[in-house]
Amino acid sequence: MPFAIEENVSLADKNWFRTGGAARYYAAPKNASEFAMALNFAQEKKVDLFLLGEGANILISDEGFPGLIIHPTMTKLTTDHDNGELTAEAGVTIDEMINFSLEHHLCGLEEFAGIPGSVGGAVYINIHYFEFLLSQFLTRATVIKKSDASIHTVSKEWFHFGYDTSSLHTRDYFLLDATFKLTPLPNAVAIAYAKGRRDEIVRHRARRYPTERTCGSFFRNFHPHEVPFQINGKTIVSIAYYLDAIGAKSFPTSGGASVSSKHANMIVTKEGATTNDILTLAQKLKQTVHARFGITPQCECVRLPHNLTDS
Repeated sequence: MPFAIEENVSLADKNWFRTGGAARYYAAPKNASEFAMALNFAQEKKVDLFLLGEGANILISDEGFPGLIIHPTMTKLTTDHDNGELTAEAGVTIDEMINFSLEHHLCGLEEFAGIPGSVGGAVYINIHYFEFLLSQFLTRATVIKKSDASIHTVSKEWFHFGYDTSSLHTRDYFLLDATFKLTPLPNAVAIAYAKGRRDEIVRHRARRYPTERTCGSFFRNFHPHEVPFQINGKTIVSIAYYLDAIGAKSFPTSGGASVSSKHANMIVTKEGATTNDILTLAQKLKQTVHARFGITPQCECVRLPHNLTDS
């Protein structure tokens, strides 16, 4: 099928919450050339644009998005086993990348097994699980510039990675592919062990967290300077601690949105839910935490448009 820009495309089936309105324009480029065409289209139409991966960490307004949604569908995977490297295009899912690496006897990325999303979104947010950050493995990447569609190879340092952040947050550049430095597996026993670890991490995540109709952690953890008190001699930055303390899991539902019974920092939806239902519940949680502890939770999931607010 030739590349085309579609109009008035529903986004409710393109994010994990399964809520939200339509995009005025929608493009699904299969390569860098089509990606450049989409960027040029947005420039010509003078509309805002947003890169949408698997929609696992996003909350989309019920009114939709008045600009261009670009959904990368570039899915090429390659390895350089001699150098222990794997390169994945932006549209590859995290699990596809992990499975490919293990089948090619490279390990390291299995630490992120079971996390939903694409490589583009994972690099954008610098995904993490326990003590592991994706930035620990990334060595270089290819990005495309928003203003002129020029393509650049950049180093790990270019990203200025932090907790839940990278230089991609300026939205001046978008990821085309990323290269990761992994560890070659020397024998069949090591390969079997790495695959078993992947499976156990997936099982562990499924037991602890909801696996559908959620954006994962809704609020981010606090920074130490945001918590002006200690509990039992410790500054507690985990937002889950405060949400558990207010009994978030037993909060009344808001329309089709409720707090997951598995994790107090995860909002889940049911069929027919709206984004407004989620925002209303989030505001109640924020107000209750603030009333009890004097600190205000901040949203971690990406909101679209960016001025979408729960206050």
